[in-house]
Amino acid sequence: MKILVTGAKGFVGKNLVCNLYNIKEGKNHTRNLNIEDIFEYDINSTAEELDTYCRECDFVFNLAGVNRPKDQSEFMTGNFGFASTLLETLKKYENNCPVMLSSSIQATLIGRYGTSDYGKSKLAGEELFFEYGKETGAKVLVYRFPNLFGKWCRPNYNSAVATFCNNIANDLEITVNDRSTELELLYIDDLIEEMLDALEGKEHHCEFEGVDTVLKEDGRYCAAPITHHATLGEIVDLLESFKKQPESLVVPEIPYNSFAKKLYSTYLSYLPKEKVSFPLKMNVDDRGSFTELLKSDKVGQVSINISKPGITKGEHWHNTKWEFFIVVSGHGLIQERKIGTDEVIEFEVSGDKIEAIHMLPGYTHNIINLSETENLVTVMWANESFDPNHPDTFFEKVKA
Repeated sequence: MKILVTGAKGFVGKNLVCNLYNIKEGKNHTRNLNIEDIFEYDINSTAEELDTYCRECDFVFNLAGVNRPKDQSEFMTGNFGFASTLLETLKKYENNCPVMLSSSIQATLIGRYGTSDYGKSKLAGEELFFEYGKETGAKVLVYRFPNLFGKWCRPNYNSAVATFCNNIANDLEITVNDRSTELELLYIDDLIEEMLDALEGKEHHCEFEGVDTVLKEDGRYCAAPITHHATLGEIVDLLESFKKQPESLVVPEIPYNSFAKKLYSTYLSYLPKEKVSFPLKMNVDDRGSFTELLKSDKVGQVSINISKPGITKGEHWHNTKWEFFIVVSGHGLIQERKIGTDEVIEFEVSGDKIEAIHMLPGYTHNIINLSETENLVTVMWANESFDPNHPDTFFEKVKA
């Protein structure tokens, strides 16, 4: 399969092309696609290249368009005009391969989009593509994109999310005119998955009720099935919590497939070099060190404990708190004894055989470095973050 991507250097185009190459080069085995060539057409490409690409391609992703022209009339020239050129060139070679068009929700011309020259140009492009499909019998897939976000999106251009991510990551001011303004948001990776579905002939169809997308198998339009809704205020608050993470160590809630998870990944892609790494506070004494790594309000805390040769740490118990001790380097012994009894349970541990040991509630416990030369390195997870006002930690030796 030979694939033509117009607008290949834009936000969507760059993400799509990179993922197409992952498939072509055998790096992504999740798709049933055999990609022979990827034709990248953009503003600096020639008419001769477009001619060749339209003659040879088996599928077209038309992502080319004008977003911020100097003159409003350029919307129609850049969006409708290029679409006409593309389709005429395909017809020239009687190439009736499937063609995808990236349109916009603004093409509904409803509400605040009613006087949008950009929306009018996108609507004209849609009708041009639908007529082309009727005339040639080619499969036409028209997508009306809502607000897109994700890595590589250009800030201070046409994406509020990209601007907020960039400015907050780089300590620049942001302006929010109305925190209650709600956006429908489509994450770039979800869009790319839908575009790969389209390549496999498994695109999702929809109709529009106003600006709302309703998935329908026989719908005239196409749509990615997963979008999110969030207000500008909610977006900014999430980004501010991400910014605080290196200082607080608290990771905000980022459930699977949630908007927060996708926004966090987007935010990180805008970090300047000096913020990619950040220091952690090592609590060091003559026994070794203890360093908190990550905290979560709902799933506890992760720390790293380093014990010098021959050192015993711990010798305490908890009422409710419990932990996993996971030795990743060195050779040690973990001992636990239920309070009020004499029976001691023991676990010899080593970085050569990594395993997780429960530190049981109501059991005093310790960890001993059995090596005379090597440090013992242990990953420790606790079911709650340490609270100095309620430490739930009581000294008592495992063996008197």
